[in-house]
Amino acid sequence: MTTVADTLDAPERAATPRGPRNKVRTRWGDRMLYGYTWVVILWLMAPVIVMILFSFNDTKGRYNTSWQGFTFKWYKPENLTANHDLVQALGYSLLIAGVTTVVSVILGALIGIALGKYRFRGQASFNLLMFAAISAPEIVLGASLLSMFVTFNVPLGVPTILIAHIMFSLSFVAVVVRARVLTLDPAIEEAARDLGASPFTTFRRVTMPMIYPALISGGLLAFVLSIDDFVVTNFTAGGVVTFPLWIYGTSKLGMPPEVNVMGTLIFTGGVILAIVNAIVARRRARL
Repeated sequence: MTTVADTLDAPERAATPRGPRNKVRTRWGDRMLYGYTWVVILWLMAPVIVMILFSFNDTKGRYNTSWQGFTFKWYKPENLTANHDLVQALGYSLLIAGVTTVVSVILGALIGIALGKYRFRGQASFNLLMFAAISAPEIVLGASLLSMFVTFNVPLGVPTILIAHIMFSLSFVAVVVRARVLTLDPAIEEAARDLGASPFTTFRRVTMPMIYPALISGGLLAFVLSIDDFVVTNFTAGGVVTFPLWIYGTSKLGMPPEVNVMGTLIFTGGVILAIVNAIVARRRARL
């Protein structure tokens, strides 16, 4: 005999798929998604893997064109610094990236906090300007900056590269910090002020620790964008040769093994910084 409860539950039972077949289908779908994810990761990492592998290549010539054996000799300081032009180019890139990171984090943090905490006239236009700097093609940025420097008779060199790199890195830091500030609870800062903290103390003891992960993430992003930039740098460098420009100039003949070694060291340093940042952020979240 069919009860009222059975009649009401009948559509739900009919709409529920059969257990074993659904489990098999879900299992195969998960495996395909898992495999596809790893294929994409390996595809993206393939150039980095080749670079790391060829940094240990025992090449007999000046250029690293084919695998000839395994060696650590290119990691020796005397071999790594033998090419003075390459060392100078890397020095320029590290100097520019370091200054760009510091300035971008300071200015970008202030902009991000202002955009995230306050409402003011022209805020929408300012947000649009930030995202326009991120989405604009690099060739447009480089050409416009070169036109501006030429118009005002500004000599091209390290200062113009710094201005260009700070310009496009600033937006990335500001957007990251703004996204973090939007998630903050304003009651925490209000409680600090109610307890007698000055605005500067509130920022230093309350706001800064909460946006610290965003500052680190924005700084790492600015450093990476600066050190490997080619297009904008090529427009604004003048006679200065940075690491990417040097690689492009010598790539027509072949890639010296020192380039792979330096690229491997830079990549390893970036991975270490990212891991340290993740560990620090996790520990802060547990506190």
